[in-house]
This record gives sequence, structure tokens and C-alpha cells, in this order.
Amino acid sequence: MAKELTSRSENYSQWYNDLVIKADLAENSAVRGCMVIKPYGYAIWEKMQAELDRMFKETGHVNAYFPLFIPKSFLSKEAAHVEGFAKECAVVTHYRLKNSPDGKGVIVDPEAKLEEELIVRPTSETIIWSTYKNWIQSYRDLPILVNQWANVVRWEMRTRLFLRTAEFLWQEGHTAHATEAEAMTEAKQMLEVYATFAENFMAVPVLKGVKSANERFAGALETFCIEALMQDGKALQAGTSHFLGQNFAKAFDVTFVDKNNKQEYVWATSWGVSTRLMGALVMAHSDDNGLVLPPKLAPFQVVIVPIYKNEEQLSAISAKVNEIVPKLKALGISVKFDNNDTKKPGWKFAEYELKGVPVRLAMGARDLENGTVEVARRDTLTKETVSIEGIEKYIADLLEEIQQNIYKKAFDYRTSVTREVNSYDEFKVEIEKGGFLLCHWDGTPETEEKIKEDTKATIRCIPIDGDNTPGVCMVTGKPSVRRVVFARAY
Repeated sequence: MAKELTSRSENYSQWYNDLVIKADLAENSAVRGCMVIKPYGYAIWEKMQAELDRMFKETGHVNAYFPLFIPKSFLSKEAAHVEGFAKECAVVTHYRLKNSPDGKGVIVDPEAKLEEELIVRPTSETIIWSTYKNWIQSYRDLPILVNQWANVVRWEMRTRLFLRTAEFLWQEGHTAHATEAEAMTEAKQMLEVYATFAENFMAVPVLKGVKSANERFAGALETFCIEALMQDGKALQAGTSHFLGQNFAKAFDVTFVDKNNKQEYVWATSWGVSTRLMGALVMAHSDDNGLVLPPKLAPFQVVIVPIYKNEEQLSAISAKVNEIVPKLKALGISVKFDNNDTKKPGWKFAEYELKGVPVRLAMGARDLENGTVEVARRDTLTKETVSIEGIEKYIADLLEEIQQNIYKKAFDYRTSVTREVNSYDEFKVEIEKGGFLLCHWDGTPETEEKIKEDTKATIRCIPIDGDNTPGVCMVTGKPSVRRVVFARAY
């Protein structure tokens, strides 16, 4: 299987496309720009959902659901918001079909034109804030801490599975607060939730920062983000949290009576991550042999492959496996026993390597005699023979070691390609090598746009942590408050 993959060094983009398809994560659909997420890929997304949903609820959030369709007039209420999404909107204009007069299929019924067009949800701020107007009258109604798991549509011309598709899955949190300070605390808290998830579960190190005005979410006063670095040296925005101020409350006239009996506009945040995280997971860790999945997100963490010559041997191996599996499951370890007799062990080894299963156990007749089992780990592609006695504790420790090792490898790579650059000439050379470049910038959108036009690099974030030493802009020589992070990005 792995031999069919394009190598990363040969063509990284093709390697990614090959891997997503051959590892059964997703495929292109009959609808242009949309994807089918296959069961193995969806199982990973479900694990992501479960962990994020748990983290959201631990911070006081609850789930709800809002309409897929948004009246066009709603998007007109917040000018910056509509400008940011206008070119990506899919629009519903009619509500009925009818048989074609020539008998060949159906046509749109011209008599069924909607009085007001509906926008297929690109994001839900407008429909949610029109709803919040009915929910909020007093400070006693606040805060509202709501999240929804949904699909959205943003009309993309150039698509790539998981990274950029016309329709994708995500979660979007939308919260309402009585004070500016509460809303800002919420936006920062959710950034921390995303960073914790990325690092502790995805094993992807991230930079936490603030977006420049040019890169800010449409309609936000401040956008916080986590930025990850892929193995080809390009950045990937892995999650965003937005402080919306009172913009949407004013657009939809959402007010409340505060403790002093004074009428005030509500303060807002929104935040989200999407199936783009699946792309990050693939590109941050995988190799030329296939997926490398962190154990905490693998659909199954251990696969057991029997090696036998006859039914008697298979029966004996199965009996031993049936002793081991409950012990592993008791420790919360997900296990698959692959006793499918239509595939040979060598094929199974290649298949599970391609699919990134963290640990593979192989057991044959000699292992039964010796009380041993062969253990192969996906992250290092190494094998060793260990005693079956106490195997459950050994595997539990090994999975934790693999999780940490995958993170360390990604962290060490990011460190190796993160460097300071002080001149624009040097920047133009270094940006071709990829990685994060820490540079001084004069803070103007004009300079930022020039850099983007000249080099295709963007400001990924203004880091929350890091060096605050002032300097001079690498382009204009004007004063710079601190270094910011530049990279080319997906």
C-alpha cells in the first residue's frame, strides 16, 4: 500500500492527496468541491468531537442548533461581516422544481421564486444574534454560552480534501456577555481550550497569538488564533476565537437592562474549529509509509494480527487473545483483533501501517509456546518481542510514550525551522525555505500587503508569548513594537 504513495520529498501536495484517499479518510464527491468523509476518517473526527465537546461542557457551554438558511437581509446588517463573506456565499433563490416540458428531467419552477433569497450558512453570527434578541432582556439572562456542531458552506474554487472544501463540518461557539471584560475573558479562554486540545490530543504544537487587522475575522474587533506548522514548512490556522465587541448586538438591536437599570448592548464572542484539523493531523505527523496517528485520536489504538498455519493454531491464538483484550479494554484501550482469513498477515501489516494504528501485536504458534508477543510501534517503525504477562500495563505505557514522542518530533521540527530575520532581502531568501520567520513589522496594513504580494507570506499571528523587544521594520525601517510571525500558509 505504502509503495503507492508519492513521497513527501518528491511532491508533498500529491503525497497528502494520495494518503487521504488511500488511508480511507475521505474522497471527492459527485458534487464539485465537496467531500465524502469515509468511516475511518469520520471515526477520527468523532474522537475529536468527543474531546472538544467534553472540554466545552467543562467550561460551562451547552449545545444547540440553529437554521442552515439565513435570510439575505441578515447579512446586510453588519457591513464588515457581509463584505468578508459575500464572495463565498451559496444562495437559494427558488423553493420548487417541476417536470421539464420536454419530459427530460426537472427544471426550476420560475413561479417558485423566493420573496427573499436565503444564504446557505457560511457562519452563524447573524442568525444566532437575531435569535438572541428574543432570549435576552436582563442581565439575569446572561451569559449565554452556546455551541453548535454543524456544517457550513463557503464557495471555494480551489479545493483540497479536509483543508479547503465548499462544505465542511465544524463547531461554532457563540456567547453573549454583560461586560466587555467577560467577553474578552471568554475569547481568551477558548483559545486556551483549542491550544490544549491541539497539543494534548492531536500532539501538534501551536503558537497562540492575535491576528493582524488584515487577517482578522470579518466583524470582529480582535481575533485570537492557534497556528500550527506542517512538515513542508507551511503554516495552518488550526483554530480561532473572536472578540466581537458589540458589533452584532448593535446590528440586531440586542440589549439588556443591567444591574443599575440601564439599557446596554450585549458583548459577544464566537469561536470555532473545523474538519481542517483532520488535514493538520495528517500533515503534521505522517510519513512516506502512511498515517501516523496519536494514540488519543486513533480509531483503534491496538490491532492484533494472528499468524497461523491451520485452524487449530488460530483457535489457540484466539483463546489467548480473548484473555488479553478484556484487560486492555479495562484500561480504556481500544483494540481490534483481525482474524479475517481472506488477507495474509503481511497485507494486514501494510494496511495498518498505512492507516496509522499506533501499536500492532503479532502472535504466532511459537509466541504461544514462549508466552510472548511481537509489538510494533507505528511512530518509530520498530519491533520487539515482550512477555504476554502484564502486557496490558506495557501497552498502556507504550501508548503514552508514543503520544509524547509524536508531539516531541513535531515540536523539534518546528523549533528547527523557526528563526529570526532582520532584513527584507534575507526574508525573501528565508521564506523560500519554509518555517516560521520572526520579524519586525511597522504595524501598517500597507506594509503587510506589500510583503504578501512580494512573497506570498502572511502574518500568521502576533504571538501572545515571546520576545517583546522593540526594533525596526524589516521593510520600511520604521519603529516596530515587537516581532511577529510570518509564514506561507494553507
